[in-house]
Amino acid sequence: MRSLVLALAASLTLAGCSAESVWAPDEEVARAAYRHDGPPRLTLYTMINNGNGSGAHTSLMVNGSQRVIFDPAGSFNKAKHLPERNDVLFGINPQVEDVYTRYHARETFRVQIQQLDVSPELAERALQLVKANGPVPQAQCSFATSRILAELFPSQIPTSWYPRKTAEAFGQIPGVTEQTLYEYDSDDNSNVLAAWDPQRAKAQ
Repeated sequence: MRSLVLALAASLTLAGCSAESVWAPDEEVARAAYRHDGPPRLTLYTMINNGNGSGAHTSLMVNGSQRVIFDPAGSFNKAKHLPERNDVLFGINPQVEDVYTRYHARETFRVQIQQLDVSPELAERALQLVKANGPVPQAQCSFATSRILAELFPSQIPTSWYPRKTAEAFGQIPGVTEQTLYEYDSDDNSNVLAAWDPQRAKAQ
């Protein structure tokens, strides 16, 4: 009986750690695909609490053969404006990129933006890794992102559960540039999504 209870507890624990799989149809992903004309680049986003300085979220934008955002366990696409496959958001044109950063920056949070130009081969490898990662459970955004970065930069970036530690490690790579976005609107960031008109953005 004790073994049965332990097995049941283990299965419930594993179920609690799982994440929902989201898989947009091929035609939606193909239609949304966007290739930015800038250099192949990795952009690490770290959302930081303005009150206590702790890291709140980690995500990674990859500009390779197309530009996507790996937003592990993120809430940005709650309105389902973008095709998504297991935390990978497609169609990241300049308007979407702008909305993404402004959605996260508000009076209680700032966004640390770190960019690194890389070779086309490394950008494509990053694209493959984020696509293959699978859905990420809540509170594992930094762990999932740092694990991918650790594969891209062996021995330079350790895996970490803490967004700021991941940002610090990424910042040590030669060539990384950094800026911080501050905005002072309220914590109710739903207005950013409400004001975003995907059709108008596409036309622009």
